[in-house]
Amino acid sequence: MLTKKKKLSRREIKEDKLVSTYYKAYGYFEENRKRILTYAGALGVVVLLVYLYLHQKNVDNEEAGFALSKVLPAYDNGSYLEAIEGRQGIYSGLKKIVEEYGSSENGEAAKIYLANSYSMLGKSDEALKYYKDYGGSNALFKASALAGEASYYSVKKDYTKAAELYKDASKVSEDNILNPEYMLNAAINYINAGDTAPAKELLTTIKKEYTDSPARREVDKYLAVVD
Repeated sequence: MLTKKKKLSRREIKEDKLVSTYYKAYGYFEENRKRILTYAGALGVVVLLVYLYLHQKNVDNEEAGFALSKVLPAYDNGSYLEAIEGRQGIYSGLKKIVEEYGSSENGEAAKIYLANSYSMLGKSDEALKYYKDYGGSNALFKASALAGEASYYSVKKDYTKAAELYKDASKVSEDNILNPEYMLNAAINYINAGDTAPAKELLTTIKKEYTDSPARREVDKYLAVVD
């Protein structure tokens, strides 16, 4: 005699599906245990390597910052050769800091000081190398790197390239107090390149928006050239 099949409740249906899903997942795990554990182990290694890498970057950055603090007084005093080479047994020079910690944020900052030092010593090609190599996140240093490159090309009489780099430097950060100086240098290089339209635009912007800047005092004599 056939009995009437019992209708399952919603709860029982859910429980049945849950049990079914559990056993399917368990079965898949058992069939692929070795591969899954291999992947999990590899992921764990990757996580560990990332952690160690970030930790080492923090350590390098702190060490670079400490080394930089030791050498900057020489730089500030205009002892550029000493700043580059350091003082044996007392502190590392900027060149060594860059070699050892160049990928850290403070190591990147050292590149700018190193480039400036070479530039002040008249070693423009060495300076350019480090200006171009800057890859840090500090906006002021980034602008300085671009301006350093611009200065190099201006001396080489590649005025258009110099102008574009100075202009780029002025756009890195709105808060940089050197922006009007960069814009003025860009305008001067455009004038030297015979390209007066962008020069006039930059000079007019300085006159209107940077009324209290030292660059503003230079604007009118250059506007007289391009008008």
